[in-house]
Amino acid sequence: MSERLPSVLIIDENATRASIIEAGLAAAGHRKVTVINEMHGIAAKIAEHQPDVIVIDLENPNRDMLENMFQLSRAVKRPIAMFVDRSDTEAMQAAIDAGVSAYVVDGLRQERVKSILDMAISRFNAFSRLERELEEARSALEERKMIDQAKGLIMKSRGVDEATAYKLLRKAAMNGNRKIADVAESLVMSAQLLGDGGA
Repeated sequence: MSERLPSVLIIDENATRASIIEAGLAAAGHRKVTVINEMHGIAAKIAEHQPDVIVIDLENPNRDMLENMFQLSRAVKRPIAMFVDRSDTEAMQAAIDAGVSAYVVDGLRQERVKSILDMAISRFNAFSRLERELEEARSALEERKMIDQAKGLIMKSRGVDEATAYKLLRKAAMNGNRKIADVAESLVMSAQLLGDGGA
């Protein structure tokens, strides 16, 4: 098998149910599977094992237990497939908000484990890509705002038009071997400091 299968950490207090998940993964060719039957200190155990994917099985989760799992999901930044016996719309929405990649209610079947795990990985990767693109867009927008602010300062202090202000900014960036946005940020911060000093 050429494709490396991800390492999986199963978190389940019920050993019988954990073995169903383990058997489903083994049938699909997964060899690197670790089972934890104790809920305490999960974060440390995840850090210790560094799994690619986490499968959490909660028989009858109460609100506190679900909230703890959702906090864990936000913190670990890995695909998480969560099996629960019962749920409601609010808990399901909270799971999605927390970044749980697959939230399966009353669906623990050995033959379904592999496909659910694959879906969790795909959804996690898609969500991560969207997050990355959003962050890049946000960063580009911040840079654009900073450059516009710097151009405004140059236009005001030098009495030049916008195109000339941009050329001056670009020239300073090239001379300093820096990004235009970095030069713009330095200029804006200097102006703010000078403005504060003169106040």
